[in-house]
Amino acid sequence: MKNVRSKLEGKVPEAAIEYCIKLWELYPFQFKLSRKRLSKLGDYRYDPREQSHTVTVNVDLNAYQFLITYIHEVAHRVVHKPRSRQLPHGVQWKNKFQELILPMLNPGIFPDDILRVLAKHMKNPKASTAADPKLVKVLAQYDANAVLQPILESVAIGEEFFLRKRKFRKLEVKRTRALCLDLANNRRYLISQIAEINPVNIEEPPKIEKVLSIKKSSKVNSAANNQINLFE
Repeated sequence: MKNVRSKLEGKVPEAAIEYCIKLWELYPFQFKLSRKRLSKLGDYRYDPREQSHTVTVNVDLNAYQFLITYIHEVAHRVVHKPRSRQLPHGVQWKNKFQELILPMLNPGIFPDDILRVLAKHMKNPKASTAADPKLVKVLAQYDANAVLQPILESVAIGEEFFLRKRKFRKLEVKRTRALCLDLANNRRYLISQIAEINPVNIEEPPKIEKVLSIKKSSKVNSAANNQINLFE
């Protein structure tokens, strides 16, 4: 328990530590802090040989994102059944995630701006917080190293921008995404409106570490499931 407590201290809101420890006691698992991963915020693994459960959470997350991710992964641990065909983020997981996070949905844990968006998100939780642009945006405001970085939403229709060293032109807006033209391969992609971008006047744009789902538009290719999603 001391080991789990030491890993949680300073990582989640202080008022949430005892609850997080209680979840570990009720549903034992190996808990590991992971280095920053661009592909995911956390994960859950089951080793059938050892019959062991492991939950990992990225060490660089702010306290509120860490807590949400921790409970997200614990919910996977609770509903996991060896050799089961249930969907990883299906009804069983959604119901358990809602149940486990409910005690945390109060002003003593989350600030009001996060709480309002998170409560709405939890009515039908997605497989990743990255699938909810409003939640991503409000959580990002609490990053310790948050910097004022332009996002795609601020780019006007017809303007060009860099995303991960690729140059695009914004064509039109479709709800939470924008249809953009990749100027190198002349293909169209749907990109999250909150994706961090760089203006075209930067000769060598820096690598963007937080990119939110780039999806090939079905107007160009019917196989529209081909996407880059860096958060699981």
